[in-house]
Amino acid sequence: MRAGEAELRALMIGGLAGQADAQRKLLQALAPVLRAFFARRLRGAEDDVEDLVQDSLIAIHTRRATYDPARPFTAWAYAVARYKMIDHFRRRKQTLPIDDFADILSTASFEDASGAYLDIRRLLDALPPKQAQAIRATKIDGLSVAEAAARAGISESDVKVSVHRGLKTLEQRLSDATLGAARLGS
Repeated sequence: MRAGEAELRALMIGGLAGQADAQRKLLQALAPVLRAFFARRLRGAEDDVEDLVQDSLIAIHTRRATYDPARPFTAWAYAVARYKMIDHFRRRKQTLPIDDFADILSTASFEDASGAYLDIRRLLDALPPKQAQAIRATKIDGLSVAEAAARAGISESDVKVSVHRGLKTLEQRLSDATLGAARLGS
């Protein structure tokens, strides 16, 4: 049985307090969670899944000082995992259609997505309204591009461009924030 948010968070806080056993148990409990996370997104690439699990566990361990104990732990851990996956795609020069980012950015697998939802809302609120509206409609509300265009009264091309630009802006901001947090934790 997989560990839940409360157990993982307690282990992380214990690890932050210097409890080596809690840190070891956390990493052991996270391995199957991360394995399932990557396996759903990288079907047929089992070797890559294991590499990403190990990379993510190392990053979670080395960057643990950047975790805010007042926030949900799984949202933070999944964010680290997503960045490791994006780095993996970049190293391999793989590209994904923009529609595949819905799976990568999905919070459906979080056990406690409330903190993640607030983070997403805050990030989207910082975008230009048209971009935020297009991302909400297509990636969160699950509308097709045609439905989102009809709802907003704009062309389908405009929706696609707005989603693409908005996601690129979010990716850059999150990358900058992660690098800044990593520097603080070093």
